[in-house]
Amino acid sequence: QVQLVESGGGLVQAGGSLRLSCAASGRTFSNYGMGWFRQAPGKEREFVAAISRSGGITYYADSAKGRFTISRDDAKSTVYLQMTSLKPEDTAVYYCAADRSWVTPVKSDEYDYWGQGTQVTVSS
Repeated sequence: QVQLVESGGGLVQAGGSLRLSCAASGRTFSNYGMGWFRQAPGKEREFVAAISRSGGITYYADSAKGRFTISRDDAKSTVYLQMTSLKPEDTAVYYCAADRSWVTPVKSDEYDYWGQGTQVTVSS
């Protein structure tokens, strides 16, 4: 089992920045690729970003490219999502997830463990 706890969400004005953190406990963090997904009210959960076990490979949704950066610190068993130039359409609950297989990390059904989510609200 891997337990994931997100933090860092909140209310921010458009153009602002937030850094989300996801702290993992349980099994060896470095064995998992990690991803961030988000879900806005009335919409399906969507992929945001993912990072490989080594940290050497990252993927981003088109909506995140150039604005968001995913990183990991294995010594702290934590994955981060730095978000800049935030827009109202970034408003959502953001979830981190752990992926043992790392075959198609953009797909949510591949992930084995999920956090409870953290709310990000961007005001215009």
